Amino acid sequence: MSASTAAVPMCAVVHFEMPYKDRERAERFYAAAFGWTHQFLGPQMGDYVLVSTAPPGARPPVPPEAALGSINGGLFPFKPDWPMQHPSVVVGVPDIRAAMQRIRAAGGEVIGEPMAIPGVGEYVVFRDTEGNHNSMMQPDMAPPECKS
Repeated sequence: MSASTAAVPMCAVVHFEMPYKDRERAERFYAAAFGWTHQFLGPQMGDYVLVSTAPPGARPPVPPEAALGSINGGLFPFKPDWPMQHPSVVVGVPDIRAAMQRIRAAGGEVIGEPMAIPGVGEYVVFRDTEGNHNSMMQPDMAPPECKS
């Protein structure tokens, strides 16, 4: 840790936001593809939709040392010849191929085939019904192999 950041507390990412063009269509897509629930807050709250991605008390497949409720992430180098050079929400799924089928059935598009990330899991990008590009990952729950 550098001296310039030593006094800065680690602040967790605790919420995400995505735009929608058709609220009901977006709600249907995420309910059908990932089982998310939603609560429409109405015009008095800017037509905002709260989404719940896990039941109360559930712990997603994250490293055991991660704070409950936090969302960890990563940074990658921008490469002009790569697709999807933008921020992305990554949704954890137990079966990536079944989730790919649900995305297509709900009106979304899966972009490419799952990519194996050694020691992490399988990863693939998708586009929702609103044109947002996001990703999903089937975590590899086996611990990484130790090298002697």
